[in-house]
Amino acid sequence: MSLVVYLAACASALACAVLFRYRPRTAAPSPLTVSTCVAITLGAVVFVCSAPLTLSAVNELTGIPNFGAPLTYGMLSAYSCSLLILLIHWRGGSPERIRCLVLRTVAAYGALIVAVVVLFTLADADVERLSDLDTYYANTPYMREMIVLYLLGHSAAMLVMCAVCVKWAREVTGLLRTGLWLILAGALLDVVGFQLTKYTAVVARWSGHDLDVLSTAVAPPMASLGALVFSAGFVLPRLLPAAQAQWHSLDDHRRLGPLWSRLRFASTAPKPPSAWWQLPQARLRWREVSIHDALLALAPYFDDRVREQALDAGLREGHPAHEARVAAEAAMVADAARRAADREEPQATPSTYRLYATEVSGTGGLVELAQALTRSASAGTVCEGTVRATPG
Repeated sequence: MSLVVYLAACASALACAVLFRYRPRTAAPSPLTVSTCVAITLGAVVFVCSAPLTLSAVNELTGIPNFGAPLTYGMLSAYSCSLLILLIHWRGGSPERIRCLVLRTVAAYGALIVAVVVLFTLADADVERLSDLDTYYANTPYMREMIVLYLLGHSAAMLVMCAVCVKWAREVTGLLRTGLWLILAGALLDVVGFQLTKYTAVVARWSGHDLDVLSTAVAPPMASLGALVFSAGFVLPRLLPAAQAQWHSLDDHRRLGPLWSRLRFASTAPKPPSAWWQLPQARLRWREVSIHDALLALAPYFDDRVREQALDAGLREGHPAHEARVAAEAAMVADAARRAADREEPQATPSTYRLYATEVSGTGGLVELAQALTRSASAGTVCEGTVRATPG
């Protein structure tokens, strides 16, 4: 059981790290990002505290049997409070209103945490229970009230979270809506799989029945599963766009390969210190800079006659004007690369023509040039041979 909750804690901590890593690059993290990270971090701490191994260590360290119980329940109440604060920041509003609601929430759950500690102090709980404390002490004065109190506090936060997610999921679209539905699914798993089973097991003890298995065997893994889905709902809207951007960068880096292999001998851009560990976006940026540097070095070799002849041929063949232009530029670049590699003299009158790839921002223009170069090379219409590329 300890392994299950420790894994859930690690997953929650990873979600927090992802959220903080991919936050907008502002001067300081926004209150929404901070409250989200705090909520997920407290969730991870709750799982760590609730593990039987942790409970045993805490009890032994303090010398108080079951001291881990108020510690775990207090952290769970703090986690519930952080969820409500997260919703307050998520909803937004005037700073005064947000501050007032946050203070009220902190005051309410702060009082709940104090009550949990006081009730535990008043209770007679000398028998250490690491996995079935809720049901073992369900009929013990003060312990009974403490158990019900922490469950009610957590239920209130989760039910509010469910209601808000249902409302907002109808108003937004895209990844944010998917994230909200995942948060709702995680919250429902917590409500049904953890809280309802706990309530059922405790009430069964009140009526003289034994359904402890619900509290000891069903509730912990369901809470862990709910936490995983819950965290995924927060992470997905942040992580997926970043992952998609890296994937597109990797694809563009690959498609620029033929152009780079043709021009790399002319580039004077310094190589990066190490390329194998860099993310695709960083590798793509370096390749873009290097290709633009090579095109600048080849500019004195650009022959407008080669470009104009290729453009006329493309238009006569019925190609769209833009496609014919890019193909003509590919022909001119290939011709310039060939003559530069052969160490021929540059043009007596340098061309003032600007390539489409240098006029537009982003990688799209270079990718089109690379594709046109590949097509024309495979058709055998660009140049008479391959360029002799020197290592660089």
